[in-house]
Amino acid sequence: MIRRHPLLSVLLLVLVGIMALAWQNRVHLQAFPGIIGAYTAKEYCSCRYVSNNPANYCETYVSQYIPISAFEDDAAAKRVTASGLGSTQRAQWLSAREGCQLLPQP
Repeated sequence: MIRRHPLLSVLLLVLVGIMALAWQNRVHLQAFPGIIGAYTAKEYCSCRYVSNNPANYCETYVSQYIPISAFEDDAAAKRVTASGLGSTQRAQWLSAREGCQLLPQP
């Protein structure tokens, strides 16, 4: 097979290497979906309610390569909800001294 299809053999070897790397880092890969929403919620909350920047500036500030699927800014409660990759995270402004904090998932 290697003699007849060297490119296919190299591709198969690369695929096996990627699978081995994914298996070795499976714990980190499982945590990744929660990071997208948490980063967006926390950073937007801090930008908007701690730094008092305008909403359109903060939306641009937290934009990422991987898009979020849902976003909600509750200005009355100073609470931000962001969903991405199947995980929903919330952050809320607590006080001037404490700033914004991620809320526990329901």
